[in-house]
Amino acid sequence: MSRGLSFGKPVAVNVTPSPVFSTPVRTCPASSSGSNSPSTPENATPPPILEVPSFTFQVSSLLENEWRNMEWSEEVRETLMESVRSFKPASETVTEARVLLVGPVGAGKSSFISSVQSVFSGRVINRAMVGSSSSTSFTKKLHSYNIRRAGENANEPTALVLCDVMGVGEGESTGLTLHDALSVIKGHAPEGHQFSPEQPIGAETVGFLRKPSTNDKVHCVVFVIDGSKVGSYAKSFGATFQQLREHISNLGVHQVALLTHVDQVCNATRSDITKVYKSKAIQQTMVKAGELLGMATSYIVPVKNYCSELNLGENTDILLLKAVDHILQYVNLYFQDDSD
Repeated sequence: MSRGLSFGKPVAVNVTPSPVFSTPVRTCPASSSGSNSPSTPENATPPPILEVPSFTFQVSSLLENEWRNMEWSEEVRETLMESVRSFKPASETVTEARVLLVGPVGAGKSSFISSVQSVFSGRVINRAMVGSSSSTSFTKKLHSYNIRRAGENANEPTALVLCDVMGVGEGESTGLTLHDALSVIKGHAPEGHQFSPEQPIGAETVGFLRKPSTNDKVHCVVFVIDGSKVGSYAKSFGATFQQLREHISNLGVHQVALLTHVDQVCNATRSDITKVYKSKAIQQTMVKAGELLGMATSYIVPVKNYCSELNLGENTDILLLKAVDHILQYVNLYFQDDSD
Protein backbone atom coordinates (compact mmCIF):
# COMPACT_ATOMS: atom_id res chain seq x y z
CA MET A 1 0.00 0.00 0.00
CA SER A 2 1.28 3.47 -0.86
CA ARG A 3 2.14 5.82 1.92
CA GLY A 4 -0.54 8.49 2.14
CA LEU A 5 0.07 12.19 2.25
CA SER A 6 -1.41 12.50 5.70
CA PHE A 7 -2.37 15.75 7.30
CA GLY A 8 -3.41 16.39 10.87
CA LYS A 9 -6.96 17.38 11.42
CA PRO A 10 -7.36 21.16 11.36
CA VAL A 11 -8.31 22.73 14.65
CA ALA A 12 -11.04 25.32 14.43
CA VAL A 13 -10.07 28.47 16.25
CA ASN A 14 -12.63 31.12 17.09
CA VAL A 15 -10.88 34.46 17.01
CA THR A 16 -12.61 36.79 19.46
CA PRO A 17 -11.52 40.08 20.92
CA SER A 18 -9.43 39.58 24.03
CA PRO A 19 -10.20 41.74 27.05
CA VAL A 20 -7.27 43.97 27.88
CA PHE A 21 -7.43 45.47 31.35
CA SER A 22 -6.37 49.03 31.78
CA THR A 23 -4.38 50.43 34.70
CA PRO A 24 -6.39 49.94 37.90
CA VAL A 25 -8.31 52.99 39.06
CA ARG A 26 -8.28 53.38 42.82
CA THR A 27 -11.01 55.35 44.56
CA CYS A 28 -9.24 57.19 47.35
CA PRO A 29 -10.73 58.68 50.48
CA ALA A 30 -11.28 62.38 50.29
CA SER A 31 -8.75 64.49 52.17
CA SER A 32 -10.05 66.35 55.19
CA SER A 33 -7.54 69.13 54.67
CA GLY A 34 -9.21 72.17 53.20
CA SER A 35 -12.38 70.21 52.51
CA ASN A 36 -15.88 70.15 53.91
CA SER A 37 -15.95 66.36 53.52
CA PRO A 38 -15.92 64.33 56.71
CA SER A 39 -12.57 62.78 57.59
CA THR A 40 -11.96 59.06 57.30
CA PRO A 41 -10.81 57.22 60.43
CA GLU A 42 -7.24 55.91 60.22
CA ASN A 43 -8.30 52.32 60.95
CA ALA A 44 -11.08 52.36 58.38
CA THR A 45 -11.00 49.72 55.63
CA PRO A 46 -9.66 51.31 52.43
CA PRO A 47 -12.01 51.38 49.47
CA PRO A 48 -11.60 48.53 46.95
CA ILE A 49 -9.58 48.88 43.77
CA LEU A 50 -11.94 49.08 40.82
CA GLU A 51 -10.70 47.21 37.74
CA VAL A 52 -12.08 48.99 34.68
CA PRO A 53 -11.87 46.67 31.66
CA SER A 54 -11.30 47.97 28.16
CA PHE A 55 -11.43 45.84 24.99
CA THR A 56 -8.95 45.91 22.13
CA PHE A 57 -10.41 44.63 18.87
CA GLN A 58 -7.97 43.27 16.33
CA VAL A 59 -8.50 45.29 13.19
CA SER A 60 -6.54 44.43 10.05
CA SER A 61 -3.64 46.88 10.01
CA LEU A 62 -2.55 48.27 6.67
CA LEU A 63 1.02 49.26 5.94
CA GLU A 64 1.78 52.66 4.47
CA ASN A 65 3.56 51.13 1.48
CA GLU A 66 2.94 47.92 -0.44
CA TRP A 67 5.32 45.10 0.44
CA ARG A 68 5.07 44.04 -3.22
CA ASN A 69 4.57 46.46 -6.05
CA MET A 70 1.29 45.92 -7.84
CA GLU A 71 -0.62 47.90 -10.45
CA TRP A 72 -4.39 47.78 -10.77
CA SER A 73 -6.03 48.91 -14.01
CA GLU A 74 -7.92 47.60 -17.01
CA GLU A 75 -4.73 48.04 -19.03
CA VAL A 76 -2.81 45.78 -16.64
CA ARG A 77 -5.57 43.19 -16.83
CA GLU A 78 -5.50 43.14 -20.64
CA THR A 79 -1.71 42.95 -20.72
CA LEU A 80 -1.71 39.94 -18.40
CA MET A 81 -4.46 38.22 -20.40
CA GLU A 82 -2.54 38.70 -23.62
CA SER A 83 0.59 37.34 -21.97
CA VAL A 84 -1.23 34.10 -21.11
CA ARG A 85 -2.95 33.89 -24.51
CA SER A 86 0.33 34.21 -26.37
CA PHE A 87 2.36 31.97 -24.05
CA LYS A 88 4.33 29.18 -25.71
CA PRO A 89 6.52 26.68 -23.86
CA ALA A 90 10.22 27.33 -24.35
CA SER A 91 10.62 23.99 -26.09
CA GLU A 92 10.39 22.93 -29.72
CA THR A 93 8.87 19.56 -28.85
CA VAL A 94 6.26 20.59 -26.25
CA THR A 95 2.99 22.25 -27.23
CA GLU A 96 1.36 22.60 -23.80
CA ALA A 97 2.54 23.52 -20.32
CA ARG A 98 1.12 21.05 -17.81
CA VAL A 99 0.73 22.47 -14.31
CA LEU A 100 -0.31 20.26 -11.37
CA LEU A 101 -2.18 21.70 -8.41
CA VAL A 102 -1.60 19.88 -5.10
CA GLY A 103 -2.99 20.70 -1.68
CA PRO A 104 -5.23 19.67 1.17
CA VAL A 105 -8.93 19.07 0.73
CA GLY A 106 -10.85 22.34 0.46
CA ALA A 107 -7.80 24.54 -0.14
CA GLY A 108 -9.19 25.88 -3.42
CA LYS A 109 -7.46 23.89 -6.20
CA SER A 110 -10.56 23.29 -8.30
CA SER A 111 -11.87 26.77 -7.52
CA PHE A 112 -8.65 28.31 -8.84
CA ILE A 113 -8.98 26.40 -12.11
CA SER A 114 -12.59 27.51 -12.52
CA SER A 115 -11.69 31.10 -11.58
CA VAL A 116 -8.92 31.31 -14.19
CA GLN A 117 -11.23 29.89 -16.83
CA SER A 118 -13.89 32.39 -15.75
CA VAL A 119 -11.51 35.28 -16.42
CA PHE A 120 -10.99 34.09 -20.00
CA SER A 121 -14.66 33.23 -20.52
CA GLY A 122 -15.85 36.67 -19.49
CA ARG A 123 -18.26 35.27 -16.90
CA VAL A 124 -18.14 33.21 -13.73
CA ILE A 125 -18.27 29.50 -14.50
CA ASN A 126 -17.52 26.33 -12.55
CA ARG A 127 -15.77 24.20 -15.13
CA ALA A 128 -13.82 22.22 -12.54
CA MET A 129 -16.36 20.66 -10.19
CA VAL A 130 -16.00 22.10 -6.69
CA GLY A 131 -17.12 20.40 -3.47
CA SER A 132 -18.17 21.88 -0.15
CA SER A 133 -16.69 19.36 2.28
CA SER A 134 -13.51 20.29 4.15
CA SER A 135 -12.63 16.68 5.05
CA THR A 136 -13.41 14.62 1.94
CA SER A 137 -11.98 15.31 -1.50
CA PHE A 138 -14.62 16.05 -4.12
CA THR A 139 -12.12 15.46 -6.91
CA LYS A 140 -11.39 11.74 -7.25
CA LYS A 141 -9.85 11.61 -10.72
CA LEU A 142 -7.05 13.19 -12.70
CA HIS A 143 -8.59 15.96 -14.80
CA SER A 144 -6.64 18.19 -17.17
CA TYR A 145 -8.22 21.52 -18.11
CA ASN A 146 -7.14 23.50 -21.16
CA ILE A 147 -7.54 27.19 -20.42
CA ARG A 148 -9.38 28.52 -23.45
CA ARG A 149 -9.11 31.91 -25.06
CA ALA A 150 -11.82 34.53 -24.86
CA GLY A 151 -13.63 36.39 -27.65
CA GLU A 152 -13.57 35.28 -31.26
CA ASN A 153 -11.01 32.56 -30.55
CA ALA A 154 -13.00 31.05 -27.69
CA ASN A 155 -12.71 27.54 -29.12
CA GLU A 156 -8.93 27.73 -29.32
CA PRO A 157 -7.11 26.63 -26.16
CA THR A 158 -4.11 28.47 -24.80
CA ALA A 159 -0.90 26.53 -24.19
CA LEU A 160 -1.73 26.27 -20.47
CA VAL A 161 -3.18 23.08 -18.98
CA LEU A 162 -4.12 23.00 -15.29
CA CYS A 163 -4.26 19.51 -13.78
CA ASP A 164 -6.58 18.75 -10.88
CA VAL A 165 -6.12 15.71 -8.65
CA MET A 166 -7.53 14.23 -5.49
CA GLY A 167 -6.91 16.44 -2.48
CA VAL A 168 -4.66 15.50 0.39
CA GLY A 169 -6.81 14.07 3.15
CA GLU A 170 -6.54 13.90 6.92
CA GLY A 171 -5.75 10.21 7.07
CA GLU A 172 -3.57 7.64 5.36
CA SER A 173 -6.46 6.22 3.35
CA THR A 174 -8.46 9.33 2.52
CA GLY A 175 -6.31 11.30 0.11
CA LEU A 176 -3.65 11.43 -2.56
CA THR A 177 -0.61 9.25 -1.84
CA LEU A 178 3.01 10.25 -2.33
CA HIS A 179 3.44 7.45 -4.88
CA ASP A 180 0.46 8.56 -6.98
CA ALA A 181 1.42 12.24 -6.85
CA LEU A 182 4.87 11.41 -8.21
CA SER A 183 3.37 9.08 -10.84
CA VAL A 184 1.26 11.97 -12.15
CA ILE A 185 4.27 14.29 -12.26
CA LYS A 186 6.34 11.70 -14.12
CA GLY A 187 3.55 11.36 -16.70
CA HIS A 188 2.57 7.75 -15.98
CA ALA A 189 -1.04 8.43 -14.92
CA PRO A 190 -3.68 8.35 -17.68
CA GLU A 191 -6.24 11.11 -18.02
CA GLY A 192 -9.33 10.31 -15.96
CA HIS A 193 -7.50 7.93 -13.64
CA GLN A 194 -9.48 7.41 -10.44
CA PHE A 195 -7.28 7.57 -7.38
CA SER A 196 -7.44 4.93 -4.67
CA PRO A 197 -4.89 4.51 -1.87
CA GLU A 198 -5.48 0.76 -2.06
CA GLN A 199 -4.67 0.65 -5.78
CA PRO A 200 -1.51 2.66 -6.47
CA ILE A 201 -0.70 3.66 -10.04
CA GLY A 202 1.45 1.00 -11.66
CA ALA A 203 2.04 -1.09 -14.76
CA GLU A 204 -1.31 -2.85 -14.17
CA THR A 205 -3.23 0.45 -14.17
CA VAL A 206 -5.49 0.78 -17.21
CA GLY A 207 -3.96 3.33 -19.58
CA PHE A 208 -0.63 3.39 -17.71
CA LEU A 209 2.01 5.27 -19.75
CA ARG A 210 5.18 3.22 -19.61
CA LYS A 211 7.35 5.67 -21.53
CA PRO A 212 5.83 9.13 -21.10
CA SER A 213 7.08 11.93 -23.32
CA THR A 214 7.87 15.44 -22.08
CA ASN A 215 4.37 16.40 -23.24
CA ASP A 216 2.88 13.89 -20.78
CA LYS A 217 4.89 15.06 -17.78
CA VAL A 218 4.10 17.86 -15.35
CA HIS A 219 6.23 20.96 -15.89
CA CYS A 220 5.43 22.86 -12.69
CA VAL A 221 3.78 21.94 -9.37
CA VAL A 222 1.65 24.47 -7.53
CA PHE A 223 0.95 23.95 -3.85
CA VAL A 224 -2.39 25.42 -2.81
CA ILE A 225 -2.73 26.50 0.82
CA ASP A 226 -5.83 27.95 2.48
CA GLY A 227 -4.70 31.21 4.06
CA SER A 228 -7.54 31.15 6.57
CA LYS A 229 -6.39 27.76 7.92
CA VAL A 230 -2.60 27.98 7.64
CA GLY A 231 -2.23 28.43 11.39
CA SER A 232 -4.36 25.40 12.27
CA TYR A 233 -2.65 22.67 10.25
CA ALA A 234 -0.90 19.99 12.31
CA LYS A 235 2.91 20.03 12.46
CA SER A 236 2.99 16.71 10.58
CA PHE A 237 1.36 18.48 7.66
CA GLY A 238 4.46 20.59 7.05
CA ALA A 239 6.77 17.57 7.30
CA THR A 240 4.67 15.72 4.71
CA PHE A 241 4.66 18.58 2.22
CA GLN A 242 8.36 19.18 2.61
CA GLN A 243 8.98 15.48 1.94
CA LEU A 244 6.91 15.72 -1.23
CA ARG A 245 8.75 18.88 -2.27
CA GLU A 246 12.08 17.10 -1.92
CA HIS A 247 10.95 14.28 -4.21
CA ILE A 248 9.60 16.75 -6.77
CA SER A 249 12.83 18.75 -6.73
CA ASN A 250 14.76 15.57 -7.46
CA LEU A 251 12.71 15.28 -10.65
CA GLY A 252 13.83 18.76 -11.72
CA VAL A 253 10.34 20.26 -11.45
CA HIS A 254 9.98 23.78 -10.07
CA GLN A 255 7.36 24.55 -7.44
CA VAL A 256 5.40 27.63 -6.43
CA ALA A 257 2.44 28.15 -4.10
CA LEU A 258 -0.91 29.91 -4.00
CA LEU A 259 -2.30 31.40 -0.80
CA THR A 260 -6.07 31.23 -1.22
CA HIS A 261 -8.99 32.78 0.70
CA VAL A 262 -7.00 35.93 1.44
CA ASP A 263 -10.28 37.81 1.72
CA GLN A 264 -10.97 35.71 4.84
CA VAL A 265 -7.62 36.63 6.38
CA CYS A 266 -7.96 40.42 6.32
CA ASN A 267 -11.11 42.52 6.64
CA ALA A 268 -9.62 45.37 4.61
CA THR A 269 -8.81 42.99 1.77
CA ARG A 270 -12.28 41.50 1.94
CA SER A 271 -13.80 44.88 1.11
CA ASP A 272 -11.01 45.94 -1.27
CA ILE A 273 -8.76 43.29 -2.83
CA THR A 274 -6.28 45.96 -3.96
CA LYS A 275 -5.19 46.24 -0.31
CA VAL A 276 -3.75 42.72 -0.42
CA TYR A 277 -0.13 43.88 -0.59
CA LYS A 278 -0.63 46.50 2.12
CA SER A 279 -2.11 44.01 4.57
CA LYS A 280 0.19 43.12 7.43
CA ALA A 281 -2.05 40.14 8.28
CA ILE A 282 -1.65 38.63 4.81
CA GLN A 283 2.08 39.29 4.83
CA GLN A 284 2.37 37.39 8.14
CA THR A 285 0.14 34.59 6.85
CA MET A 286 2.36 34.22 3.80
CA VAL A 287 5.40 33.85 6.06
CA LYS A 288 3.59 31.06 7.95
CA ALA A 289 2.73 29.35 4.67
CA GLY A 290 6.38 29.54 3.64
CA GLU A 291 7.45 27.93 6.91
CA LEU A 292 4.84 25.22 6.45
CA LEU A 293 6.06 24.37 2.95
CA GLY A 294 9.75 25.01 3.52
CA MET A 295 9.52 27.58 0.73
CA ALA A 296 10.70 31.18 0.39
CA THR A 297 7.83 33.67 0.28
CA SER A 298 9.03 34.90 -3.12
CA TYR A 299 7.53 31.69 -4.57
CA ILE A 300 4.12 32.33 -2.97
CA VAL A 301 1.36 34.55 -4.38
CA PRO A 302 -2.03 35.41 -2.87
CA VAL A 303 -5.25 34.85 -4.79
CA LYS A 304 -8.97 35.28 -4.33
CA ASN A 305 -11.05 32.68 -6.16
CA TYR A 306 -14.55 33.25 -7.43
CA CYS A 307 -16.75 31.32 -5.01
CA SER A 308 -20.07 33.03 -4.34
CA GLU A 309 -19.85 35.81 -6.93
CA LEU A 310 -21.96 35.83 -10.08
CA ASN A 311 -20.01 38.58 -11.83
CA LEU A 312 -16.33 39.10 -12.51
CA GLY A 313 -14.33 41.83 -10.80
CA GLU A 314 -11.46 43.60 -12.55
CA ASN A 315 -9.11 43.55 -9.56
CA THR A 316 -9.87 39.93 -8.67
CA ASP A 317 -9.07 39.08 -12.30
CA ILE A 318 -5.74 40.89 -12.05
CA LEU A 319 -4.72 38.97 -8.92
CA LEU A 320 -5.63 35.65 -10.59
CA LEU A 321 -3.82 36.53 -13.83
CA LYS A 322 -0.76 37.66 -11.89
CA ALA A 323 -0.70 34.22 -10.25
CA VAL A 324 -0.88 32.50 -13.65
CA ASP A 325 1.92 34.72 -14.95
CA HIS A 326 4.00 33.76 -11.89
CA ILE A 327 3.40 30.05 -12.58
CA LEU A 328 4.35 30.33 -16.25
CA GLN A 329 7.69 31.88 -15.37
CA TYR A 330 8.62 28.68 -13.53
CA VAL A 331 7.21 26.50 -16.30
CA ASN A 332 9.73 28.05 -18.67
CA LEU A 333 12.52 27.49 -16.17
CA TYR A 334 11.73 23.77 -16.43
CA PHE A 335 12.26 23.82 -20.19
CA GLN A 336 15.37 25.95 -19.91
CA ASP A 337 16.84 23.52 -17.37
CA ASP A 338 15.83 20.60 -19.57
CA SER A 339 17.67 22.04 -22.57
CA ASP A 340 20.93 22.65 -20.67
